[in-house]
Amino acid sequence: MNFNLKPFLKWAGGKSQLLDDIIENLPANINLLNKYVEPFVGAGSVFLYFIENNYFDEYIINDINPKLINLYKVIKDNVEALISETLELKTRYLEADIEEREKLYYEIRYSFNEENCDDIKSAAYFIFLNKTCFNGLYRENSKGEFNVPFGKYSNPSFFDEFQLRKISKLLGIRNEVGNYKVKILNKSFNELEPFIDDNTFVYCDPPYRPVTAGGFTSYNKSNFNDESQILLRDFYKVVHKKGAKIMLSNSDPKNLDKNDNFFDDLYSDFYIKRVYAKRSINSVGSARGQITELLITNYKAKKDLELNKINEEVALHADDMNKEINFYIGI
Repeated sequence: MNFNLKPFLKWAGGKSQLLDDIIENLPANINLLNKYVEPFVGAGSVFLYFIENNYFDEYIINDINPKLINLYKVIKDNVEALISETLELKTRYLEADIEEREKLYYEIRYSFNEENCDDIKSAAYFIFLNKTCFNGLYRENSKGEFNVPFGKYSNPSFFDEFQLRKISKLLGIRNEVGNYKVKILNKSFNELEPFIDDNTFVYCDPPYRPVTAGGFTSYNKSNFNDESQILLRDFYKVVHKKGAKIMLSNSDPKNLDKNDNFFDDLYSDFYIKRVYAKRSINSVGSARGQITELLITNYKAKKDLELNKINEEVALHADDMNKEINFYIGI
């Protein structure tokens, strides 16, 4: 399998480091499913892996953030103009001193928020802000304005032209009847139900429930709180009843409070697995390390089914050996 494509954005909670765990926990019949739906595409780590390796016939990627979705559409339809625009911003940034860089950053952020630019500039501004803002966060205030401060990076990695061009080609792939294999949507997650059937694999990577008091939830002005998490669980159950296979990832509240059963209770009807990831659970750098995150599925993963089969065979073999030993010693 190929792992060549990397996300073109820095993204809080990005799934690159969990990709191996996600692949290991795919449904056993993944090769028989023809559609992929991702309601919270973000930086697209999982989507990029699937489309690079040609897993499905149809892909639906979605996000509630209209500026992020505009970026995906510009990469698909106008990648060369986007590269040109972003290269110009990169050059201006790298040739400036720290004070000029900070001034440029806030000028771009203002134009981005005021939406007084065309789609291509908005997409270039998105990449520029993402690479030069503090910690690669995307956060909006209650007015829907991007409000992350300047990151003060001396030599940020803006983008990879080869990667963007390859992603553009993959987003533009057409099927045998001439329709695009990838649909790019800007909807709320609960509006995607009509696109899902029993031949669909759904991967949900919502804004994580914070594992600190006052933690990050303001990905957009709607603020994805516990009520939103419960609504997502309701959507999960609807998708389950439609016969689709679904995987959801989220934070593990038990990292800080072993008695916090929020997700264990919320998804008690499904399979909950804890996997390890390197994350920071607060603003202190020394607190960064391995913590557990959740993978929640409505199916037993292929590797678990295989392990169960091995255990059953071992148990059966042991039982046969015991019978044979008992026979020889006359029990």
